[in-house]
Amino acid sequence: MPNPPNTHAADEAMAQFRSFGVAVLHRHEFVWIKDYLYQHAGIVLNDSKQALVSGRLDKRLRFHGLTSYTEYFSLLGKPGYEQETVMAIDLLTTNETYFFREPQHFEFLQTHFFSVSPPGRPMRFWSAASSSGEEAYTLAMLAAEHSRTGQWEILGTDLSTRVLEKARNGLYPLSAADKIPLPLLKKYCLKGSGEYDGFLLIDSALRSRVKFMQANLIERLPDIGSFDVIFLRNVMIYFDMPTKQRLVERIQYYLRPGGYFFISHSESLNGMNSDLQMIMPSIYRKPGNE
Repeated sequence: MPNPPNTHAADEAMAQFRSFGVAVLHRHEFVWIKDYLYQHAGIVLNDSKQALVSGRLDKRLRFHGLTSYTEYFSLLGKPGYEQETVMAIDLLTTNETYFFREPQHFEFLQTHFFSVSPPGRPMRFWSAASSSGEEAYTLAMLAAEHSRTGQWEILGTDLSTRVLEKARNGLYPLSAADKIPLPLLKKYCLKGSGEYDGFLLIDSALRSRVKFMQANLIERLPDIGSFDVIFLRNVMIYFDMPTKQRLVERIQYYLRPGGYFFISHSESLNGMNSDLQMIMPSIYRKPGNE
């Protein structure tokens, strides 16, 4: 039979942690924030993420001078702490993207969309989980290059106000240039110098054509109109099936008849009720014409 745990030693270790001002995220607190994140963002955290939650929220406890996660969690959703609630969800949301990610999608747009897009009204694109903006600016480069009329609009939305601020600035590490085709890089990006050495900036003329706004995709969305193309990539991998179903039902409402819906290659609409028809894996079309 194994020896019982040395509770005295564990208590001493816990006291050492507290002496350095590090709060401990207890199991019941982790379960609480898991449920809160699921209810308010639709994101499912598995049990392996307890250390991640602790690491990302510890600085917020320090900021408020709190000594426990229970104290901190009591602030979330409380009147007067709306920005703190947004910040907590921001910190627990993973945002990873880069220019021309999954390039087959952009090749499809060039060969199957721009050449047959209807004239007479602006083409509208929605990067529904835009993160720091690389996807939205990729779409903007393509629209600027291939739109027959020059009439196009790009909207980028994200839950995280933190990454949306980066998106609006359009400033990226120079390493991001590796994914951008050289002709587009020269045409739509500026290389930084001085204090901006090592960075690239999206040209202001292109940047002005892209709008960013905060939106929680699992809650009521603002009046954003309808779109010819919607990108919802690398989002559903964080959701369970009921949340995925509600999300697709909500998003497809904003897609014009004949419009295209893109998800990532690691995702699928299999098992969901949807009006969308698969054109090829990860690319769907809404029936009809407008």
